[in-house]
Amino acid sequence: MQAVQLVLLLLLVFVVVFGALARRLQTPFPIVLLIAGLALSFIPGIPRVTLDPDFVFFVFLPPLLYAGAWTTSWRDFSYNLVSICSLAFGLVAFTVLGVAFCARWAFGGFDWRLGVVLGAVVAPTDAIAATTIAKRLGLPRRIVDVLEGESLVNDATGLLALEFGIAMVVYGQTPDVGEAALRLCWLIAGGIGIGLVLGRLIEWLELRIDDAPIEITTSILVPYAAYLAAQAVRSSGVLAVVASGLYLSRQSTRFFSPRVRIQIYAVWNALTFILNGVVFVLIGLQLPYVLAGIRGQYGLRALLLYGALFSAVVVLLRLFWVFPGARLAYFIRRRILGQRENTPPARQIFVVGWTGMRGVIALAAALALPQMLSDGRPFPQRNLIIFLTFCVIVVTLVGQGLSLPVVIRALGLAGNEGANCELAEAQRIVLEAALRHIEEGRPRDDPRWAGFYDDLAQHYRERLEALADSPDGNGPEGHRKYVDLLREVMQVERETAIRLRNEGRISDEVLRLIEHDLDLREARMMGGVLE
Repeated sequence: MQAVQLVLLLLLVFVVVFGALARRLQTPFPIVLLIAGLALSFIPGIPRVTLDPDFVFFVFLPPLLYAGAWTTSWRDFSYNLVSICSLAFGLVAFTVLGVAFCARWAFGGFDWRLGVVLGAVVAPTDAIAATTIAKRLGLPRRIVDVLEGESLVNDATGLLALEFGIAMVVYGQTPDVGEAALRLCWLIAGGIGIGLVLGRLIEWLELRIDDAPIEITTSILVPYAAYLAAQAVRSSGVLAVVASGLYLSRQSTRFFSPRVRIQIYAVWNALTFILNGVVFVLIGLQLPYVLAGIRGQYGLRALLLYGALFSAVVVLLRLFWVFPGARLAYFIRRRILGQRENTPPARQIFVVGWTGMRGVIALAAALALPQMLSDGRPFPQRNLIIFLTFCVIVVTLVGQGLSLPVVIRALGLAGNEGANCELAEAQRIVLEAALRHIEEGRPRDDPRWAGFYDDLAQHYRERLEALADSPDGNGPEGHRKYVDLLREVMQVERETAIRLRNEGRISDEVLRLIEHDLDLREARMMGGVLE
Protein backbone atom coordinates (compact mmCIF):
# COMPACT_ATOMS: atom_id res chain seq x y z
CA MET A 1 0.00 0.00 0.00
CA GLN A 2 2.84 2.41 0.80
CA ALA A 3 4.39 1.74 -2.62
CA VAL A 4 1.07 2.51 -4.33
CA GLN A 5 0.68 5.71 -2.35
CA LEU A 6 4.23 6.78 -3.27
CA VAL A 7 3.64 6.11 -6.96
CA LEU A 8 0.35 8.03 -6.93
CA LEU A 9 1.96 10.95 -5.15
CA LEU A 10 4.86 11.04 -7.61
CA LEU A 11 2.49 10.92 -10.59
CA LEU A 12 0.51 13.87 -9.26
CA VAL A 13 3.72 15.81 -8.60
CA PHE A 14 4.90 15.10 -12.15
CA VAL A 15 1.57 16.28 -13.55
CA VAL A 16 1.69 19.54 -11.57
CA VAL A 17 5.34 20.32 -12.30
CA PHE A 18 5.35 19.48 -15.99
CA GLY A 19 1.86 20.89 -16.51
CA ALA A 20 3.17 24.22 -15.20
CA LEU A 21 6.22 23.88 -17.46
CA ALA A 22 3.97 23.25 -20.46
CA ARG A 23 2.02 26.40 -19.70
CA ARG A 24 5.22 28.38 -19.37
CA LEU A 25 6.55 27.00 -22.68
CA GLN A 26 3.12 27.52 -24.30
CA THR A 27 3.23 23.93 -25.49
CA PRO A 28 0.29 21.50 -25.24
CA PHE A 29 0.68 19.67 -21.97
CA PRO A 30 0.26 16.13 -23.44
CA ILE A 31 3.48 16.60 -25.42
CA VAL A 32 5.47 17.94 -22.46
CA LEU A 33 4.15 15.23 -20.13
CA LEU A 34 4.95 12.46 -22.61
CA ILE A 35 8.51 13.74 -23.08
CA ALA A 36 8.85 14.09 -19.30
CA GLY A 37 7.68 10.51 -18.81
CA LEU A 38 10.22 9.29 -21.35
CA ALA A 39 13.00 11.21 -19.60
CA LEU A 40 11.95 10.00 -16.16
CA SER A 41 11.96 6.38 -17.30
CA PHE A 42 15.76 6.53 -17.66
CA ILE A 43 16.34 7.80 -14.10
CA PRO A 44 17.49 5.03 -11.74
CA GLY A 45 15.27 4.56 -8.71
CA ILE A 46 12.09 5.93 -10.31
CA PRO A 47 9.26 3.54 -9.39
CA ARG A 48 8.26 1.36 -12.33
CA VAL A 49 4.59 1.73 -13.13
CA THR A 50 2.98 -0.69 -15.55
CA LEU A 51 0.06 0.53 -17.63
CA ASP A 52 -2.80 -1.88 -17.00
CA PRO A 53 -5.06 -1.79 -20.09
CA ASP A 54 -8.15 -2.62 -18.03
CA PHE A 55 -7.33 0.31 -15.77
CA VAL A 56 -7.18 2.59 -18.80
CA PHE A 57 -10.43 1.36 -20.34
CA PHE A 58 -12.45 1.33 -17.12
CA VAL A 59 -10.95 4.23 -15.13
CA PHE A 60 -9.49 6.80 -17.54
CA LEU A 61 -11.45 6.40 -20.77
CA PRO A 62 -15.09 6.99 -19.61
CA PRO A 63 -14.60 10.34 -17.82
CA LEU A 64 -12.30 11.71 -20.53
CA LEU A 65 -14.78 10.78 -23.27
CA TYR A 66 -17.62 12.23 -21.22
CA ALA A 67 -15.79 15.51 -20.67
CA GLY A 68 -15.02 15.72 -24.39
CA ALA A 69 -18.65 15.05 -25.32
CA TRP A 70 -19.89 17.56 -22.74
CA THR A 71 -17.87 20.40 -24.28
CA THR A 72 -18.80 19.44 -27.85
CA SER A 73 -21.52 21.48 -29.52
CA TRP A 74 -24.36 19.19 -30.67
CA ARG A 75 -25.20 21.70 -33.39
CA ASP A 76 -21.68 21.55 -34.83
CA PHE A 77 -21.33 17.79 -34.24
CA SER A 78 -24.55 16.97 -36.11
CA TYR A 79 -23.82 19.48 -38.87
CA ASN A 80 -20.37 17.96 -39.52
CA LEU A 81 -21.48 14.36 -38.93
CA VAL A 82 -20.73 13.18 -42.48
CA SER A 83 -17.18 14.56 -42.33
CA ILE A 84 -16.71 13.06 -38.86
CA CYS A 85 -17.93 9.65 -40.04
CA SER A 86 -15.57 9.85 -43.02
CA LEU A 87 -12.69 9.89 -40.54
CA ALA A 88 -14.16 7.80 -37.71
CA PHE A 89 -15.33 4.97 -39.98
CA GLY A 90 -13.78 5.40 -43.42
CA LEU A 91 -10.29 6.36 -42.26
CA VAL A 92 -10.22 3.68 -39.56
CA ALA A 93 -11.09 1.00 -42.14
CA PHE A 94 -8.57 2.43 -44.60
CA THR A 95 -5.86 2.46 -41.91
CA VAL A 96 -6.57 -1.14 -40.89
CA LEU A 97 -6.46 -2.39 -44.48
CA GLY A 98 -3.44 -0.26 -45.37
CA VAL A 99 -1.43 -1.47 -42.38
CA ALA A 100 -2.49 -5.07 -43.05
CA PHE A 101 -1.17 -4.78 -46.61
CA CYS A 102 2.10 -3.02 -45.71
CA ALA A 103 2.95 -5.13 -42.66
CA ARG A 104 3.11 -8.35 -44.71
CA TRP A 105 6.19 -7.24 -46.62
CA ALA A 106 7.66 -4.69 -44.17
CA PHE A 107 7.96 -6.90 -41.07
CA GLY A 108 9.04 -10.50 -40.96
CA GLY A 109 6.56 -12.93 -39.45
CA PHE A 110 3.48 -10.81 -40.17
CA ASP A 111 0.55 -12.10 -42.19
CA TRP A 112 -2.56 -10.16 -43.11
CA ARG A 113 -4.36 -11.17 -39.90
CA LEU A 114 -1.59 -9.78 -37.68
CA GLY A 115 -1.60 -6.73 -39.94
CA VAL A 116 -5.30 -6.23 -39.19
CA VAL A 117 -4.58 -6.41 -35.46
CA LEU A 118 -1.73 -3.90 -35.75
CA GLY A 119 -3.83 -1.58 -37.92
CA ALA A 120 -6.77 -1.72 -35.51
CA VAL A 121 -4.49 -0.92 -32.57
CA VAL A 122 -3.12 2.29 -34.11
CA ALA A 123 -6.28 3.41 -35.94
CA PRO A 124 -7.91 5.47 -33.10
CA THR A 125 -6.50 8.98 -32.74
CA ASP A 126 -6.09 11.17 -29.70
CA ALA A 127 -7.03 14.72 -30.62
CA ILE A 128 -6.30 16.37 -27.25
CA ALA A 129 -3.02 17.94 -28.31
CA ALA A 130 -4.26 18.72 -31.81
CA THR A 131 -7.38 20.58 -30.72
CA THR A 132 -5.45 22.40 -27.99
CA ILE A 133 -3.05 23.80 -30.58
CA ALA A 134 -5.81 24.40 -33.12
CA LYS A 135 -7.91 26.48 -30.74
CA ARG A 136 -4.94 28.51 -29.54
CA LEU A 137 -3.78 29.37 -33.06
CA GLY A 138 -7.26 30.21 -34.33
CA LEU A 139 -7.83 27.48 -36.89
CA PRO A 140 -11.15 27.62 -38.77
CA ARG A 141 -13.81 26.37 -36.43
CA ARG A 142 -15.02 23.60 -38.74
CA ILE A 143 -11.58 21.95 -38.63
CA VAL A 144 -11.62 21.92 -34.83
CA ASP A 145 -15.20 20.60 -34.79
CA VAL A 146 -14.32 17.71 -37.12
CA LEU A 147 -11.21 16.79 -35.12
CA GLU A 148 -13.14 16.79 -31.84
CA GLY A 149 -15.94 14.71 -33.31
CA GLU A 150 -13.52 12.21 -34.81
CA SER A 151 -11.77 11.65 -31.48
CA LEU A 152 -15.12 10.93 -29.79
CA VAL A 153 -16.27 8.26 -32.25
CA ASN A 154 -13.24 6.52 -33.77
CA ASP A 155 -12.32 4.69 -30.55
CA ALA A 156 -15.44 2.54 -31.01
CA THR A 157 -14.68 1.61 -34.62
CA GLY A 158 -11.02 0.92 -33.89
CA LEU A 159 -11.85 -1.35 -30.97
CA LEU A 160 -14.41 -3.21 -33.11
CA ALA A 161 -11.78 -3.84 -35.77
CA LEU A 162 -9.42 -5.04 -33.04
CA GLU A 163 -12.07 -7.45 -31.76
CA PHE A 164 -12.34 -9.06 -35.20
CA GLY A 165 -8.56 -9.09 -35.66
CA ILE A 166 -7.96 -10.86 -32.36
CA ALA A 167 -10.66 -13.44 -33.16
CA MET A 168 -8.96 -14.21 -36.48
CA VAL A 169 -5.52 -14.65 -34.88
CA VAL A 170 -6.46 -16.40 -31.61
CA TYR A 171 -9.28 -18.65 -32.82
CA GLY A 172 -8.68 -18.75 -36.55
CA GLN A 173 -12.12 -17.28 -37.22
CA THR A 174 -12.83 -15.24 -40.31
CA PRO A 175 -16.03 -13.23 -39.78
CA ASP A 176 -18.14 -12.72 -42.89
CA VAL A 177 -19.39 -9.36 -44.07
CA GLY A 178 -22.91 -9.94 -42.77
CA GLU A 179 -21.66 -10.78 -39.28
CA ALA A 180 -19.40 -7.75 -39.23
CA ALA A 181 -22.25 -5.47 -40.37
CA LEU A 182 -24.63 -6.81 -37.71
CA ARG A 183 -22.00 -6.43 -35.01
CA LEU A 184 -21.29 -2.85 -36.09
CA CYS A 185 -25.00 -2.00 -36.10
CA TRP A 186 -25.45 -3.39 -32.58
CA LEU A 187 -22.38 -1.55 -31.34
CA ILE A 188 -23.74 1.74 -32.67
CA ALA A 189 -27.45 1.31 -31.91
CA GLY A 190 -26.94 -0.36 -28.53
CA GLY A 191 -24.32 2.12 -27.37
CA ILE A 192 -26.26 5.21 -28.42
CA GLY A 193 -29.53 3.80 -27.07
CA ILE A 194 -28.10 2.97 -23.66
CA GLY A 195 -26.41 6.37 -23.45
CA LEU A 196 -29.64 8.24 -24.26
CA VAL A 197 -31.75 6.17 -21.86
CA LEU A 198 -29.28 6.79 -19.05
CA GLY A 199 -29.11 10.47 -19.97
CA ARG A 200 -32.90 10.74 -19.77
CA LEU A 201 -32.92 9.09 -16.32
CA ILE A 202 -30.23 11.43 -15.05
CA GLU A 203 -32.13 14.43 -16.44
CA TRP A 204 -35.25 13.30 -14.54
CA LEU A 205 -33.19 13.02 -11.35
CA GLU A 206 -31.40 16.34 -11.80
CA LEU A 207 -34.69 18.23 -12.26
CA ARG A 208 -35.68 17.13 -8.74
CA ILE A 209 -32.52 18.01 -6.82
CA ASP A 210 -30.41 21.12 -6.36
CA ASP A 211 -27.45 20.05 -4.26
CA ALA A 212 -23.96 20.62 -5.61
CA PRO A 213 -22.14 17.69 -3.92
CA ILE A 214 -24.83 15.22 -4.98
CA GLU A 215 -24.96 16.52 -8.55
CA ILE A 216 -21.17 16.56 -8.88
CA THR A 217 -20.99 12.97 -7.65
CA THR A 218 -23.76 11.97 -10.04
CA SER A 219 -21.94 13.58 -12.98
CA ILE A 220 -18.83 11.52 -12.18
CA LEU A 221 -20.85 8.31 -11.96
CA VAL A 222 -22.66 8.83 -15.29
CA PRO A 223 -19.77 7.98 -17.67
CA TYR A 224 -18.86 4.84 -15.72
CA ALA A 225 -22.48 3.70 -15.57
CA ALA A 226 -22.95 4.27 -19.31
CA TYR A 227 -19.72 2.50 -20.22
CA LEU A 228 -20.28 -0.53 -17.99
CA ALA A 229 -23.95 -0.90 -18.99
CA ALA A 230 -23.06 -0.91 -22.68
CA GLN A 231 -20.15 -3.29 -22.18
CA ALA A 232 -22.43 -5.66 -20.28
CA VAL A 233 -24.58 -6.16 -23.38
CA ARG A 234 -21.54 -6.15 -25.72
CA SER A 235 -22.37 -2.83 -27.37
CA SER A 236 -20.10 0.19 -27.56
CA GLY A 237 -19.28 1.69 -24.18
CA VAL A 238 -17.53 4.54 -26.00
CA LEU A 239 -20.66 5.55 -27.91
CA ALA A 240 -22.80 5.15 -24.78
CA VAL A 241 -20.59 7.63 -22.91
CA VAL A 242 -20.53 10.04 -25.86
CA ALA A 243 -24.33 9.88 -26.32
CA SER A 244 -25.04 10.49 -22.64
CA GLY A 245 -22.52 13.35 -22.54
CA LEU A 246 -23.94 15.09 -25.61
CA TYR A 247 -27.51 14.72 -24.38
CA LEU A 248 -26.93 15.86 -20.80
CA SER A 249 -24.73 18.75 -21.90
CA ARG A 250 -27.53 20.07 -24.09
CA GLN A 251 -30.15 19.62 -21.33
CA SER A 252 -27.96 20.92 -18.48
CA THR A 253 -29.16 24.50 -18.99
CA ARG A 254 -32.55 23.31 -17.66
CA PHE A 255 -31.47 21.45 -14.54
CA PHE A 256 -28.21 23.04 -13.31
CA SER A 257 -28.58 26.07 -11.10
CA PRO A 258 -25.91 28.79 -11.54
CA ARG A 259 -24.27 27.83 -8.24
CA VAL A 260 -24.06 24.15 -9.16
CA ARG A 261 -22.85 24.91 -12.69
CA ILE A 262 -19.89 26.93 -11.41
CA GLN A 263 -18.85 24.21 -8.97
CA ILE A 264 -19.32 21.28 -11.33
CA TYR A 265 -17.30 22.92 -14.11
CA ALA A 266 -14.48 23.62 -11.66
CA VAL A 267 -14.42 19.99 -10.48
CA TRP A 268 -14.44 18.58 -14.00
CA ASN A 269 -11.73 20.95 -15.21
CA ALA A 270 -9.45 19.71 -12.43
CA LEU A 271 -10.44 16.05 -12.91
CA THR A 272 -9.80 16.01 -16.66
CA PHE A 273 -6.47 17.78 -16.23
CA ILE A 274 -5.33 15.21 -13.65
CA LEU A 275 -6.50 12.20 -15.68
CA ASN A 276 -4.99 13.46 -18.92
CA GLY A 277 -1.77 14.37 -17.18
CA VAL A 278 -1.39 11.00 -15.47
CA VAL A 279 -2.18 9.17 -18.72
CA PHE A 280 0.52 10.91 -20.76
CA VAL A 281 3.15 10.57 -18.04
CA LEU A 282 2.31 6.87 -17.81
CA ILE A 283 2.79 6.45 -21.56
CA GLY A 284 6.31 7.82 -21.29
CA LEU A 285 7.09 5.65 -18.27
CA GLN A 286 6.25 2.50 -20.26
CA LEU A 287 9.45 2.74 -22.32
CA PRO A 288 11.45 0.30 -20.12
CA TYR A 289 8.72 -2.33 -20.35
CA VAL A 290 8.36 -1.91 -24.09
CA LEU A 291 12.11 -2.29 -24.60
CA ALA A 292 12.32 -5.20 -22.17
CA GLY A 293 9.71 -7.10 -24.16
CA ILE A 294 11.48 -6.65 -27.50
CA ARG A 295 15.13 -6.74 -26.36
CA GLY A 296 17.11 -9.64 -27.78
CA GLN A 297 14.71 -10.30 -30.63
CA TYR A 298 15.91 -7.45 -32.85
CA GLY A 299 18.93 -5.21 -33.04
CA LEU A 300 18.72 -1.52 -32.13
CA ARG A 301 19.17 -0.41 -35.73
CA ALA A 302 16.41 -2.71 -36.92
CA LEU A 303 14.06 -1.50 -34.20
CA LEU A 304 14.66 2.15 -35.04
CA LEU A 305 14.15 1.41 -38.72
CA TYR A 306 10.94 -0.51 -38.05
CA GLY A 307 9.60 2.24 -35.79
CA ALA A 308 10.38 5.03 -38.26
CA LEU A 309 9.04 3.08 -41.23
CA PHE A 310 5.80 2.12 -39.55
CA SER A 311 5.19 5.63 -38.19
CA ALA A 312 5.67 7.03 -41.69
CA VAL A 313 3.18 4.50 -43.08
CA VAL A 314 0.54 5.47 -40.50
CA VAL A 315 1.01 9.19 -41.16
CA LEU A 316 0.90 8.74 -44.95
CA LEU A 317 -2.23 6.56 -44.82
CA ARG A 318 -4.10 9.37 -43.08
CA LEU A 319 -2.85 11.95 -45.56
CA PHE A 320 -3.81 9.71 -48.49
CA TRP A 321 -7.34 9.33 -47.14
CA VAL A 322 -8.26 12.87 -46.08
CA PHE A 323 -8.23 14.44 -49.56
CA PRO A 324 -10.61 12.06 -51.38
CA GLY A 325 -12.50 11.50 -48.13
CA ALA A 326 -13.13 15.24 -47.73
CA ARG A 327 -14.33 15.58 -51.31
CA LEU A 328 -16.74 12.65 -50.93
CA ALA A 329 -18.01 13.91 -47.57
CA TYR A 330 -18.70 17.41 -48.86
CA PHE A 331 -20.31 16.01 -52.02
CA ILE A 332 -22.77 14.11 -49.80
CA ARG A 333 -23.32 17.15 -47.61
CA ARG A 334 -24.15 19.35 -50.62
CA ARG A 335 -26.12 16.96 -52.85
CA ILE A 336 -27.95 14.80 -50.28
CA LEU A 337 -28.15 16.89 -47.10
CA GLY A 338 -28.53 20.20 -48.88
CA GLN A 339 -25.78 21.95 -46.91
CA ARG A 340 -24.32 24.98 -48.64
CA GLU A 341 -20.74 24.00 -47.94
CA ASN A 342 -17.89 23.95 -50.41
CA THR A 343 -15.03 21.49 -50.09
CA PRO A 344 -12.35 23.10 -47.90
CA PRO A 345 -9.14 24.23 -49.60
CA ALA A 346 -6.25 21.76 -49.75
CA ARG A 347 -4.31 23.50 -46.99
CA GLN A 348 -7.16 22.98 -44.50
CA ILE A 349 -7.53 19.33 -45.50
CA PHE A 350 -3.78 18.86 -45.07
CA VAL A 351 -3.97 20.18 -41.50
CA VAL A 352 -6.70 17.64 -40.72
CA GLY A 353 -4.42 14.96 -42.12
CA TRP A 354 -1.48 16.18 -40.06
CA THR A 355 -3.36 15.92 -36.76
CA GLY A 356 -3.60 12.14 -36.57
CA MET A 357 -1.93 11.84 -33.16
CA ARG A 358 -2.14 8.60 -31.22
CA GLY A 359 -2.44 8.33 -27.46
CA VAL A 360 -3.19 6.08 -24.55
CA ILE A 361 -6.04 4.15 -26.24
CA ALA A 362 -3.64 2.79 -28.85
CA LEU A 363 -1.08 1.70 -26.24
CA ALA A 364 -3.74 0.18 -23.98
CA ALA A 365 -5.17 -1.75 -26.92
CA ALA A 366 -1.71 -3.12 -27.74
CA LEU A 367 -1.03 -4.10 -24.13
CA ALA A 368 -4.44 -5.79 -23.94
CA LEU A 369 -3.57 -8.29 -26.68
CA PRO A 370 -3.82 -11.88 -25.43
CA GLN A 371 -0.64 -13.59 -24.31
CA MET A 372 -1.59 -16.96 -25.79
CA LEU A 373 -3.52 -18.39 -28.72
CA SER A 374 -6.36 -20.87 -28.27
CA ASP A 375 -3.94 -23.79 -28.79
CA GLY A 376 -1.51 -22.57 -26.11
CA ARG A 377 1.09 -21.02 -28.41
CA PRO A 378 2.32 -17.47 -27.69
CA PHE A 379 0.52 -14.66 -29.50
CA PRO A 380 2.76 -14.05 -32.53
CA GLN A 381 4.69 -10.74 -32.75
CA ARG A 382 2.94 -9.35 -29.67
CA ASN A 383 6.04 -7.54 -28.39
CA LEU A 384 6.76 -6.04 -31.80
CA ILE A 385 3.17 -4.80 -32.08
CA ILE A 386 3.52 -3.07 -28.69
CA PHE A 387 6.85 -1.54 -29.71
CA LEU A 388 5.55 -0.28 -33.06
CA THR A 389 2.48 1.22 -31.35
CA PHE A 390 4.70 3.00 -28.85
CA CYS A 391 6.80 4.41 -31.70
CA VAL A 392 3.72 5.71 -33.51
CA ILE A 393 2.53 7.44 -30.33
CA VAL A 394 5.87 9.17 -29.78
CA VAL A 395 6.34 10.17 -33.43
CA THR A 396 2.81 11.46 -34.00
CA LEU A 397 2.27 13.11 -30.63
CA VAL A 398 5.71 14.69 -30.23
CA GLY A 399 6.80 15.05 -33.86
CA GLN A 400 3.52 16.11 -35.40
CA GLY A 401 2.36 17.90 -32.26
CA LEU A 402 5.41 20.15 -32.09
CA SER A 403 5.40 20.76 -35.83
CA LEU A 404 1.68 21.54 -36.05
CA PRO A 405 2.01 25.24 -35.05
CA VAL A 406 4.70 25.67 -37.71
CA VAL A 407 2.53 23.94 -40.32
CA ILE A 408 -0.50 26.05 -39.41
CA ARG A 409 1.44 29.30 -39.67
CA ALA A 410 3.20 28.24 -42.88
CA LEU A 411 -0.17 27.52 -44.51
CA GLY A 412 -1.53 30.88 -43.41
CA LEU A 413 -4.27 29.43 -41.22
CA ALA A 414 -3.26 30.93 -37.86
CA GLY A 415 -5.89 33.36 -36.68
CA ASN A 416 -7.90 32.74 -39.82
CA GLU A 417 -11.24 32.88 -38.08
CA GLY A 418 -10.59 36.08 -36.17
CA ALA A 419 -12.86 36.85 -33.26
CA ASN A 420 -15.84 34.77 -32.34
CA CYS A 421 -18.56 36.75 -34.10
CA GLU A 422 -21.28 34.52 -32.66
CA LEU A 423 -20.40 35.65 -29.13
CA ALA A 424 -20.64 39.37 -29.91
CA GLU A 425 -23.91 38.90 -31.81
CA ALA A 426 -25.41 36.77 -29.03
CA GLN A 427 -24.37 39.31 -26.39
CA ARG A 428 -26.00 42.10 -28.42
CA ILE A 429 -29.30 40.19 -28.78
CA VAL A 430 -29.34 39.24 -25.08
CA LEU A 431 -28.66 42.81 -23.94
CA GLU A 432 -31.30 44.24 -26.28
CA ALA A 433 -33.86 41.76 -24.93
CA ALA A 434 -33.00 42.73 -21.35
CA LEU A 435 -33.22 46.45 -22.14
CA ARG A 436 -36.55 45.95 -23.92
CA HIS A 437 -37.91 44.11 -20.86
CA ILE A 438 -36.84 47.00 -18.62
CA GLU A 439 -38.49 49.60 -20.84
CA GLU A 440 -41.72 47.58 -21.09
CA GLY A 441 -41.87 46.95 -17.33
CA ARG A 442 -41.29 50.56 -16.28
CA PRO A 443 -44.80 51.94 -17.02
CA ARG A 444 -46.51 48.93 -15.43
CA ASP A 445 -44.68 49.20 -12.10
CA ASP A 446 -45.01 51.55 -9.15
CA PRO A 447 -43.55 55.01 -10.02
CA ARG A 448 -41.45 55.03 -6.84
CA TRP A 449 -39.24 52.32 -8.38
CA ALA A 450 -38.47 54.44 -11.46
CA GLY A 451 -34.94 55.15 -10.25
CA PHE A 452 -34.11 51.45 -10.25
CA TYR A 453 -35.36 51.13 -13.84
CA ASP A 454 -33.27 54.15 -14.87
CA ASP A 455 -30.10 52.71 -13.34
CA LEU A 456 -30.62 49.30 -14.96
CA ALA A 457 -31.46 50.79 -18.33
CA GLN A 458 -28.34 52.99 -18.27
CA HIS A 459 -26.21 49.98 -17.31
CA TYR A 460 -27.45 47.93 -20.27
CA ARG A 461 -27.16 50.84 -22.71
CA GLU A 462 -23.49 51.25 -21.76
CA ARG A 463 -22.84 47.57 -22.41
CA LEU A 464 -24.59 47.77 -25.77
CA GLU A 465 -22.51 50.80 -26.73
CA ALA A 466 -19.33 48.92 -25.84
CA LEU A 467 -20.32 46.07 -28.16
CA ALA A 468 -21.38 48.40 -30.96
CA ASP A 469 -18.07 50.27 -30.96
CA SER A 470 -16.04 47.11 -31.48
CA PRO A 471 -17.22 43.99 -33.38
CA ASP A 472 -14.82 41.80 -31.44
CA GLY A 473 -16.53 42.63 -28.16
CA ASN A 474 -13.44 44.15 -26.50
CA GLY A 475 -14.99 47.61 -26.22
CA PRO A 476 -13.52 51.09 -26.75
CA GLU A 477 -10.77 52.69 -24.74
CA GLY A 478 -13.24 54.13 -22.25
CA HIS A 479 -14.76 50.72 -21.66
CA ARG A 480 -11.34 49.19 -21.01
CA LYS A 481 -10.63 51.98 -18.54
CA TYR A 482 -13.89 51.19 -16.81
CA VAL A 483 -12.87 47.52 -16.51
CA ASP A 484 -9.46 48.47 -15.09
CA LEU A 485 -11.07 50.73 -12.50
CA LEU A 486 -13.54 48.01 -11.59
CA ARG A 487 -10.67 45.57 -11.00
CA GLU A 488 -8.96 48.08 -8.72
CA VAL A 489 -12.14 48.65 -6.71
CA MET A 490 -12.73 44.91 -6.36
CA GLN A 491 -9.16 44.46 -5.13
CA VAL A 492 -9.84 47.10 -2.47
CA GLU A 493 -12.92 45.11 -1.46
CA ARG A 494 -10.84 41.95 -1.12
CA GLU A 495 -8.10 43.62 0.92
CA THR A 496 -10.66 45.27 3.21
CA ALA A 497 -12.44 41.98 3.86
CA ILE A 498 -9.13 40.25 4.62
CA ARG A 499 -8.20 43.09 7.01
CA LEU A 500 -11.51 42.69 8.84
CA ARG A 501 -10.85 38.96 9.18
CA ASN A 502 -7.30 39.55 10.44
CA GLU A 503 -8.61 42.06 13.01
CA GLY A 504 -11.08 39.46 14.27
CA ARG A 505 -14.13 41.52 13.28
CA ILE A 506 -15.49 38.85 10.90
CA SER A 507 -15.08 35.08 10.76
CA ASP A 508 -13.36 33.06 8.06
CA GLU A 509 -16.77 31.84 6.91
CA VAL A 510 -17.95 35.41 6.30
CA LEU A 511 -14.69 36.14 4.44
CA ARG A 512 -15.26 33.13 2.18
CA LEU A 513 -18.79 34.33 1.36
CA ILE A 514 -17.47 37.76 0.41
CA GLU A 515 -14.66 36.25 -1.66
CA HIS A 516 -17.10 33.94 -3.44
CA ASP A 517 -19.26 36.90 -4.46
CA LEU A 518 -16.18 38.79 -5.69
CA ASP A 519 -14.94 35.73 -7.58
CA LEU A 520 -18.26 35.39 -9.41
CA ARG A 521 -18.26 39.07 -10.33
CA GLU A 522 -14.69 38.92 -11.59
CA ALA A 523 -15.35 35.73 -13.57
CA ARG A 524 -18.28 37.39 -15.31
CA MET A 525 -16.17 40.46 -15.96
CA MET A 526 -13.38 38.38 -17.50
CA GLY A 527 -15.97 36.64 -19.67
CA GLY A 528 -17.09 39.95 -21.09
CA VAL A 529 -20.36 40.17 -19.16
CA LEU A 530 -20.02 42.88 -16.53
CA GLU A 531 -22.32 42.84 -13.61
